[in-house]
Amino acid sequence: MEEGKKVALDAELIQLVTFSIGEEEFGVNILKVQEIIRTMEITKVPRAPTFVEGVINLRGKVIPIIDLRSKFGLQCREHDQNTRIIVIEITDMIVGFVVDSVSEVLRIPASTVEPPPPVVSGLESEYISGVGKLEDRLLILLDLNRLLSSEEQEQLAQV
Repeated sequence: MEEGKKVALDAELIQLVTFSIGEEEFGVNILKVQEIIRTMEITKVPRAPTFVEGVINLRGKVIPIIDLRSKFGLQCREHDQNTRIIVIEITDMIVGFVVDSVSEVLRIPASTVEPPPPVVSGLESEYISGVGKLEDRLLILLDLNRLLSSEEQEQLAQV
């Protein structure tokens, strides 16, 4: 009987990788994250979409790299020792997202996540799947499937 209760409680937890861009903290479902790597040399690609910083060679695979700062319309900044690339699979495509820093892996109760407010300042609200209320901070949960439009995904496939 106790085992059944534990499984039910675990089903209500969401496991997230959290990261920062500027002053904001974001979370993405850990199941979408393939790996988190330090920045490496990013090769610029001529005529690539503006949101594409370039490509990297990760163990023989060429992966397009997107700077989430520019995607969100924030001022670009130099990469530093905290900058990371989160390698994610979105609709059968492997993409790397440059973030300012990766914080931690969190397990939060699904009950603490609320839908995004109608007016979300500074970010395109269609990317946001919810807002996680933690004890001392809010966590913006990104919907990775909506982060790139189908047109942007097509552009990425051509990089």
